[in-house]
Amino acid sequence: MISIDNQSSVPKYKQLITAIEKAIVENKLVKNEKLPSINRICMRHQLSRDTVMLAYNELKKRGVIYAILGKGYFVKSIAFNYEQRIFLLFDELNSFKEDILNSFLETIKDKAHVDIFFHHFNREMFTKLIDDSLGNYSKYIVMPSNLEKTTETISKLPTQETYILDQTREDLKKYPAVYQNFIKDMFSALEKGLDRLKKYQKLFLIFPGKKEPIGMVIGFENFCKTYHFEFEINSEFDTNTFQKGNVYVLPNDRDLVQIIESASDFQFHIGKDIGLISYNDTPLKKVVANGITTISTDFSEMGQLLAQMILTNSKENIENKSQLILRNSL
Repeated sequence: MISIDNQSSVPKYKQLITAIEKAIVENKLVKNEKLPSINRICMRHQLSRDTVMLAYNELKKRGVIYAILGKGYFVKSIAFNYEQRIFLLFDELNSFKEDILNSFLETIKDKAHVDIFFHHFNREMFTKLIDDSLGNYSKYIVMPSNLEKTTETISKLPTQETYILDQTREDLKKYPAVYQNFIKDMFSALEKGLDRLKKYQKLFLIFPGKKEPIGMVIGFENFCKTYHFEFEINSEFDTNTFQKGNVYVLPNDRDLVQIIESASDFQFHIGKDIGLISYNDTPLKKVVANGITTISTDFSEMGQLLAQMILTNSKENIENKSQLILRNSL
């Protein structure tokens, strides 16, 4: 019923308060039921008497428990306002992340209070936001993106109450997550479009590498080598290599705009002279250049799955599926 994480940076008295409140909400403790004695909690969880007293006194102030001299502490109220408070750390807000957020909030509705933060791919900001949040929330949702050296910071959070969103990796596998498998998704999507890709001579991946997950590169390379395509991976679009017979895979929409403009300048017909595959679908890509082929996951589903995990206290690792949406640009 009561669990204390000795590795957590959350103060133990706060962990004890949360555990008791949660036990009451889940009907593991009922009204007027006696709580474990201070000595028993001290011995079982190796806590100091002052720590347990601090937690019990705080619960008394909140009207959750009451004390009877010489008998101990008892549950006073099962109707107190226990509200899940969720810390939600995104990398940035764009149309895709907005779909995740809106779906998440719609599914959570009024069952929890959600505070939203953004680290903007800045490791110092990432660390500060997590450090400032410690002990203030019942659940933590973190989008680490491609930031390096964040595992130590994330490990400060309570393991059983922390969820990873969108990008995960081996050193974060112990945390429940809803994530994209970028290696598998890139390979599978290109494989689905194999018949159309065979009509072209060379594949280019324009990979800026500042925000984009490295799994895209691995999946692209694996596909090209498996099916014997000539390929290049560049950090930016180079008009000097722009010629008929090329296919461009574009994780960044700025590169998509630039190539569409260049195709117009060179009088190349998109979908015939050159091929375009963009990452992450939007309504606009259905109509731009007579339809842009995309590789995309269902971002709304990602937000919904995450919210359902929170509400059911599930501890899964869910791979959100991706697909190739074929349109006229390929």
